[in-house]
Amino acid sequence: MNKETMTQAGEQKSEPGLTTDLQHTKKEIGKLRPNANPLMAHKFGADPYALVFNNRVYLYMTSDKLEYDANEIPQKNSYQSINKITVISSDDLINWTDHGEIKVAGPEGAATWASQSWAPAAAHRSLNGEDRFYLYFANNASGIGVLSAPTPIGPWTDPIGKALVTRETPGVEDVTWLFDPAVLVDDDHQAYLYFGGGVPEGKPERPDTARVMRLGTDMVSVEGKAKIIPAPFMFENSGIHKYDNIYYYTYCSNFFQVERDEDSPSPGEIAYMTSAQPMGPWTYQGTILKNPGHFFGIGGNNHHAIFPLANQWYIAYHAQTLCQAMDIPEGYRSTHLNKVQYEDTSGRIKAIQADYKGVEQLKSFNPYQKVSGSTMGWNAGVNTRQLSGSGSEQVEKGESARQDEVVSVLHGGSWIAISRVDFGQKGAASFTITVCSQGGPCTLELRLGREDGELIGKVHVPGSAESQEWIETLTSVTGAQHEHDLYLVLKPSEQNPCILLKHWMFEEA
Repeated sequence: MNKETMTQAGEQKSEPGLTTDLQHTKKEIGKLRPNANPLMAHKFGADPYALVFNNRVYLYMTSDKLEYDANEIPQKNSYQSINKITVISSDDLINWTDHGEIKVAGPEGAATWASQSWAPAAAHRSLNGEDRFYLYFANNASGIGVLSAPTPIGPWTDPIGKALVTRETPGVEDVTWLFDPAVLVDDDHQAYLYFGGGVPEGKPERPDTARVMRLGTDMVSVEGKAKIIPAPFMFENSGIHKYDNIYYYTYCSNFFQVERDEDSPSPGEIAYMTSAQPMGPWTYQGTILKNPGHFFGIGGNNHHAIFPLANQWYIAYHAQTLCQAMDIPEGYRSTHLNKVQYEDTSGRIKAIQADYKGVEQLKSFNPYQKVSGSTMGWNAGVNTRQLSGSGSEQVEKGESARQDEVVSVLHGGSWIAISRVDFGQKGAASFTITVCSQGGPCTLELRLGREDGELIGKVHVPGSAESQEWIETLTSVTGAQHEHDLYLVLKPSEQNPCILLKHWMFEEA
């Protein structure tokens, strides 16, 4: 597949502010109705880590981006140019809001000392009566940095101006890869950082490259000496969570083809250990998630995070399902969700079944609120963009940067679907939208059930000569009652319309 087949008319791969190179035809690709996996079909997102705040889960992911050769043919992912972290969030686990990318490393990033940003981890603390959020990231495999922000989506700044964990950190001298952080804030507010990976020569069974150490009360310093976690066949991807007063350390096993007994993890699986204390001692328990190749027919590394939401536990993990659906070279990962269940008596984690179906929607979607245009359950031909001029500029240490605003980009024939929208018994009377035309006049149709389902309203968007002229327009709505999937469909026309969708909401009758 060459670049022309993956880009839509009127948009270039290098367009400023575009969050992804992943632009495809007006057909669903990857996330197919009614499936919940992968979570996004308009961009990639790898190495997921979950932060739950105010009954909403935020997923932070490595920003996999398509790489091209000199002839603009997609190539395998080298991971060498990744310096941003993607953030999405949801309170129902089906409809996700794309918050764009955090500029982490490089000259334009918050951490200018770093060159890459891989495999993030996030934590929340209330310090001096104020909420504070922390984003830990791997600068390739050479160290771990940290950013902080007043909200889960930013704006992010570098509080220490250097790496948090380096080769000089006590207890990490023999760690092959200083990367893949995970963080736990315990019930007593003490925080712990877990990290490490790699296999020293001749030690596939016991690499001893996993580490845990205390974080300072400021969350941006480490205390004492890192302790070894004796994880059998350790490879990468530290994970940590606490359930029923048991600490669960989870990780990905290595791929070395050596003899393994029946109690050892198979290559590329998520294994786990348990402890009564956050720093051990640890007891190996077994594996919980097979390699993605077992479920989806395409393998690669295995990376996960386990989290609770609404009295249920979940695992976020990545697989190359979207990459596979696009029929492009390997290495581009997408995040998925499935349930985690525990044995009632032993606390052991039951085997997890990865699939396209995913998880159930936790609750109905409320249309009588201001909804970001970058919120979607499913879509066809839709992309997202961070608005130029609203993003984070380079700032002095300690100074807040502005947050990016993310919009959806729709072309003629594109659509966004929102799952299980509850219009209520009274129903909706009107629909308001904030939108920007990128061409001639066009019509956005509101439909129920399908992209060609019952028409409940139309929004006529006038053409604009300005590249970013925002208008707010209102239209009447009829027939929107009770619960339906909602479709926002940009009607095709010979003028090849394109709009930027910023916000929308319904008004109840």
